[in-house]
Amino acid sequence: MRLQVKGRNLEVSAAIRGYAERKLGRLDKQLNDATVVELELGVEKNPSIADGHVAEATIYTKGPILRARERATDMKAAIDLLADNLERQVERYRAKRRRRPAHKTGAKE
Repeated sequence: MRLQVKGRNLEVSAAIRGYAERKLGRLDKQLNDATVVELELGVEKNPSIADGHVAEATIYTKGPILRARERATDMKAAIDLLADNLERQVERYRAKRRRRPAHKTGAKE
């Protein structure tokens, strides 16, 4: 799994990047090496929005593209919520792939 971390209206510090890598690293055992995960962290500058820290992730798999977006008052809390949401989505995606019947190839005799 390859993780790309970007910042929107915010400079991503090494501490936040490391925290995100640890949290999203839990998905590594469920995804293969060719999977790309893009994480975008941002801060909403509107003072009327209480949950101003936003974490968005996009996972590019062989099949569907998985997306999640979470907001919180703290960036680490937003990353925690995002990691839990993505874990549920990846588990559901893997379960669907296991249930799908194998495609039969070959000509009829």
